[in-house]
Amino acid sequence: MPDKDPDNCRLLSPNVRKYCERDTGGGDGDGADGGGVGGGITDNAVGSVKELANSLIKHLKELLAPGKTWAPEKADSGLYEPFLWLGQHLAVSIFICVVVVCALTAWQGAPRLRQMGTSTGWALVAVAGMASIPGAVMMLNEALSTAFEAAFGSDESTLFGVIEHDLKHGADAGNPLGMLIIIAALVVALAFAALVFMTRQLGILVFVCMAPLVLASLARGGDTSAVRAWAGRLLGLMFAPFALLLVAPFVELTKGSLVVDAVLLVAADALMLRMIFHGVPYIGPRVAGAARALVESRTDHPLARAVVRAGAPTVYEQENIPRGPRVVNTPGRAVSQDGGVLLGAYGVKRQQRPGTLTAASVVAKAYAEAPRRAQAAQARREAWAAASPQVSNPRAARGPAPASASNGPAPQPAPPGAPSTNPAPRPAPRPSGPSRPSNP
Repeated sequence: MPDKDPDNCRLLSPNVRKYCERDTGGGDGDGADGGGVGGGITDNAVGSVKELANSLIKHLKELLAPGKTWAPEKADSGLYEPFLWLGQHLAVSIFICVVVVCALTAWQGAPRLRQMGTSTGWALVAVAGMASIPGAVMMLNEALSTAFEAAFGSDESTLFGVIEHDLKHGADAGNPLGMLIIIAALVVALAFAALVFMTRQLGILVFVCMAPLVLASLARGGDTSAVRAWAGRLLGLMFAPFALLLVAPFVELTKGSLVVDAVLLVAADALMLRMIFHGVPYIGPRVAGAARALVESRTDHPLARAVVRAGAPTVYEQENIPRGPRVVNTPGRAVSQDGGVLLGAYGVKRQQRPGTLTAASVVAKAYAEAPRRAQAAQARREAWAAASPQVSNPRAARGPAPASASNGPAPQPAPPGAPSTNPAPRPAPRPSGPSRPSNP
């Protein structure tokens, strides 16, 4: 047998030397038959895989509900201060306009005094709220991060807690295939979580910076419609990660197997796409649709396509009608309308006739709308051609031809006295007009 003196291990490369020293240094004799080295390599690989899985779970939690946001934490932040200055001056300007209008219409009495008092109170509320928004958002985000950690990783009855438990004590904890499946599922979930993190953080940053401009609208008279819409968008962004609570009832069913845990993570991927679709205002459907298109272009697997379609459903987009040229009246129509107003002042009522575009305007409008209409018509033709069945053999599509008289049996002669089956041809109808006299 070869000598396994520890001094000989110095001749090996550094990566292999530690396994040689571990083998020769064991006192139980397991290294004599090479089992020590193999066991050490296996244990080290399993430990590395578990550490990788735990690291991925940790990054998932940090991406879905981070403790800090990109939004400014204080009102005197360099990013938030210009918006704060603009919002405060806008609220004060609106309040001054209300005071001037109330002073010019002071003859109306109590309603104007009531309006001025309402504007004063709401202007003070708006200015005070502008300075408190960053701190309130920061405290709410910290509370949500703590709640998310408790809901998804506090014990073995939560989603990530079950995965960590199954990595150590699951039925397939030592199975390389099970470890590979859970690692792949965690990596895919990490990609979706990174997309959630980017869109969510950018959305919170934008809505926090918009806060002074939205709150300044309160100074006119306390109209809270814009503030409620803004608050709904912001809270939807901040509470979006809690959509994963929909998989919480199924956590106990998957406990004990890494493969089933991976199925639960696939469902969580669909939920993360859905929270981008619904939770991120304005650009959420576009981002989720882009992620779906990327996945569908990279794989043909039906399960992957079904997951992204569940997270980002097929939608139709609607845009504003493009603003075209203004419509003005011709001189004759303008004179006619003003004449009708004048006659109405004298008590003569004249019916107003509807207007229509001139011939030149109709031609110009048709040329302007021609590209859009041609594109839509071409798409309809292509869709109809794809939906209609393609007939390669028209004769086969018509079906078998009827049997000819030559192929069939010859007709038998009718017995005497039987009516004929072929009636005699009718004489041609005579012309209905007067007949001309024949030449002699």
